[in-house]
Amino acid sequence: MNRGSPSPERIVTVFGGTGFLGRRIVRRLLEKDFTVRAVSRHPERVAALFSSDARAPEAVRADILDPAAVTLAVAGSHAVVNAVSLYVEHGNRTFERVHVKAAADLAAASRNCRVEQFIQISGIGSDPRSESSYIRARGRGEHAVASTFPSVIIRPSVMTGPDDTFLTVLVRLIRVLPVYPLFGNGGTRLQPVYVGDVAEAISCLIDRNDPGGSSIFEFGGPHVYTYEELLREIASQLDIRIRLTPMPFAVWNVLARVAEFFPGAPLTRNQIDLMRHDNVAAADLPGLSELNIVPRAIREVIRMIEQANRSAA
Repeated sequence: MNRGSPSPERIVTVFGGTGFLGRRIVRRLLEKDFTVRAVSRHPERVAALFSSDARAPEAVRADILDPAAVTLAVAGSHAVVNAVSLYVEHGNRTFERVHVKAAADLAAASRNCRVEQFIQISGIGSDPRSESSYIRARGRGEHAVASTFPSVIIRPSVMTGPDDTFLTVLVRLIRVLPVYPLFGNGGTRLQPVYVGDVAEAISCLIDRNDPGGSSIFEFGGPHVYTYEELLREIASQLDIRIRLTPMPFAVWNVLARVAEFFPGAPLTRNQIDLMRHDNVAAADLPGLSELNIVPRAIREVIRMIEQANRSAA
């Protein structure tokens, strides 16, 4: 590929291209001189998101629930990335509809349009047999996509970075709460991964364009923490003394049920379900190291978040 100019014959279409992970995938692909379509229901956000970049993607309006719009968006693509996520159900936007049916429809449209690569963003712990409707849908979505189109399944651990809904929230709350509640006894194991490392890995997979069938990658950060250890590490980086107290998951579920009525859903029952289970990359699946990516430590990400907070102040 000619690195000096964009390659129209290698168009990459990113669904969810304005989201937390999606926009970073778009940016990494642009840096690699791909022609990129950022697909979303709100294409007007693209100009603002990429206003400071040397190049901008093509903004495409399409709802992943609309098969006709999906086919038009996919046509002519070399690769397609499904980075659409849903954490709270609203109306017809259910987990089953978005993570299973729409994902399979997108894979089918990609197959019919002779797309060479299809990448499905899922998550560690996705399980079609889970009692959680969210976790179950993510697992069913993996199977639906893989049976429709030979795909690369990407399972990140909990992703972190400026403007995330996990580490940024923890940093803010640890600064203000006199006592911080744990999920259960705080023993759930996590392997937080920087969102930029995940985006870089996906862009590398597209860039190297390996032929072959379906494959699964799990991406985690450089350290595995219990939830309690992670909170103490954050407090240490902020130079704050922290007091922790266990809180039963049943209480968290009640709080999340109430929180889901508020705009932006600061806490959801699906997040609580995820925190009941370890979220650590499998040792027998390829990860960041196979792509020669050294994951960023949590202390580096905390510095990014603190810098972003100062800039916004």
